[in-house]
Amino acid sequence: MIRVLAVLAALSLAACNRQNWPQWTKVDYQRVSAADRSSPSQPISSAPQSYADVVDRVSPAVVTIRSAKRVREAQQFPFLDDPFFRQFFGNPRQRSPRGGSSELQHALGSGVIVTADGHILTNHHVVDGADQITVELPNRQTYSAKLIGSDSPSDLAVLKIDVSSLPTLPLGDSNRVRVGDVCLAVGNPLGIGETVTSGIISAKGRATGLSDGSFEDFLQTDAAINQGNSGGPLVNTAGELIGINSQILSPSGGNIGIGFAIPSNMAKTVMSQLENGGKVRRGKLGVSIQPITSDLAASLGLKDLRGVLISGVSSGSPADHAGMKTGDIVTAIDGQPTNDPNELRNRIASSAPGTQVTLTVQRDGKELQVKPTLAELTPEEAKTKQTGSDQGGGEGGPLGLSVQPLTSDDAGQLGLPRGTRGLVVESVDPAGPAAETGIQAGDVIVEANRQPVASADDLRGALRKSGSRPALLLINRGGQTHFVTVRPR
Repeated sequence: MIRVLAVLAALSLAACNRQNWPQWTKVDYQRVSAADRSSPSQPISSAPQSYADVVDRVSPAVVTIRSAKRVREAQQFPFLDDPFFRQFFGNPRQRSPRGGSSELQHALGSGVIVTADGHILTNHHVVDGADQITVELPNRQTYSAKLIGSDSPSDLAVLKIDVSSLPTLPLGDSNRVRVGDVCLAVGNPLGIGETVTSGIISAKGRATGLSDGSFEDFLQTDAAINQGNSGGPLVNTAGELIGINSQILSPSGGNIGIGFAIPSNMAKTVMSQLENGGKVRRGKLGVSIQPITSDLAASLGLKDLRGVLISGVSSGSPADHAGMKTGDIVTAIDGQPTNDPNELRNRIASSAPGTQVTLTVQRDGKELQVKPTLAELTPEEAKTKQTGSDQGGGEGGPLGLSVQPLTSDDAGQLGLPRGTRGLVVESVDPAGPAAETGIQAGDVIVEANRQPVASADDLRGALRKSGSRPALLLINRGGQTHFVTVRPR
């Protein structure tokens, strides 16, 4: 009897579980789906099993670019042209290489077909100085290419081949790219053939300083990029061009997952100007700029780290004519907030010369608007970075340095205008506060805590007003001014 009751109880419990388990599971699943779908522990979306369809759309528009230029070799034995020395060394043509000979240097890269009639977008450094350029299509047909235009600051170039009805790659909107988006890099790394790698957008708005280009606004990606990928496309999962692969950061020269691509929106603007005029025209404001750090904010009495600091204004420049001053803080351009020097520089440069821009500026705690009309940036100026940095400023005293009033002779030797006033740094204590901020001998202290200084007494008096805040110094180095902050000891 007891056994029978036990069996019946077990069957009853099992039946109860069968009735309740599916219902509980369904309710719990619905609760998770509705309330916790965005929880980090839940997958946001399932990744596709293949990107083959995207690659099929992209690959026909990706080409291999080979360039060559003739480089004259250095003359190894110039004295062999003298008959006196020939009697000792014989005929130089028979004995050794002569000066005046040359050799071909080759470069390999990738490119993207952007128009059906044969316009191709690639990197400037792939074709820089080339005497001959050839383009190889995916079907292995090769064509001689004409250089339509090349722009070193942006590291972009446009080529043209005489072929029609070519497959093209549509340009996407790089401004809509988000960190974390999946992307694919396509190109011919190390000449092994067309290769596709995948990754994500790791960061936006990067400035690497790895090239001579001053207008850097890179998309960073961990998609593998190697030598030969330069000029090839970075695409999104819709098969749109969002960047032109340009650089890698690597101690070994190989891919370590830190690659950089020029945003498609910048490429589109540069390409349009190169196709229409053969060169790129950029706006010029005529200022030196730098980011606002916590110490700078404290020294300037700012409540937050907002805007871009003007560390210098060129005489006669659009900024000068508009009344801008050293120490101004630009918080917006044409109503759009700006907090990054690289972003501000690129937005000025992307405006055509002659354009009037409206800058929102903070000065002495007040907000005002200035409206400079941009000049044209010359190619020589474009190669010079306009962004300042916290560098460089007796080896005793609170700053750990020795200074002397700047004379006209000193100014001339330092490459400064004769009328420059300030204190020239003679020596710096390696263990002092000034050395920690990068100030070095030959720097000129123009201001301390926003006061002009022409003597050591001026400097000491200005430093006494710092209190517990770091001292704010305006340094002139080689004609370029920038602010630094130093905590006196």
